[in-house]
Amino acid sequence: MTRRNGLASLLRPEDSVLVLIDHQPFQLANLNSHEPHMVVNNATGLAKAAKIFGVPTILTSVIAARGGVIFPQITDVFPGQDVIDRTFINTWEDRKVVDVVKATGRKQLIIAGLWTEICVAMPAIQALGEGWDVTVVTDASGGTSVEAHEVAIQRMIEAGANMMTWVAVAAEWQRDWARTESAGAVADLLVQHAAGSGIAFLWEQQLLNTPVPREG
Repeated sequence: MTRRNGLASLLRPEDSVLVLIDHQPFQLANLNSHEPHMVVNNATGLAKAAKIFGVPTILTSVIAARGGVIFPQITDVFPGQDVIDRTFINTWEDRKVVDVVKATGRKQLIIAGLWTEICVAMPAIQALGEGWDVTVVTDASGGTSVEAHEVAIQRMIEAGANMMTWVAVAAEWQRDWARTESAGAVADLLVQHAAGSGIAFLWEQQLLNTPVPREG
């Protein structure tokens, strides 16, 4: 297996394309690897990060008429964007999705979805075999059990996939806080969706703006 290392292996917004798969009510109802609110939050944070950095994002569902539409927290990030509805369980067998991804001209394919062991693993493994540089965002995904999620991750690692969490993806896209065109929006994103890290940032700002009392 080729090791993923070196500066060129890090994610770059200009080379990234994000595919969010099946973040739907049916899948969430049997999500047992993570706390459901956390997965909704993390997937939304990832979607907002992609929008900040201009990363093309494809939204796809499977038989939405029965499984429910994509969570509004995600679709609201991309108002007016069509969601590609599939019958294929494996997203990468649906030519509509693959053609849209290929049309971006990017090769760093980032995937998150429900469930990890099925709707994430299948396209990740197939795309890896076709030469794509695949990253799976593990905390914006989830499985029917902790075991199912973890076994899927191991399976994808063995196939050559890169594993990251959503905040790590955002940080890798930002890379340098001197990139002021996105730094402020990323800081706001952390406040909204990064829980303790966001609150700690606000606290730091409060302390920096609070005069230190002096003894008379």
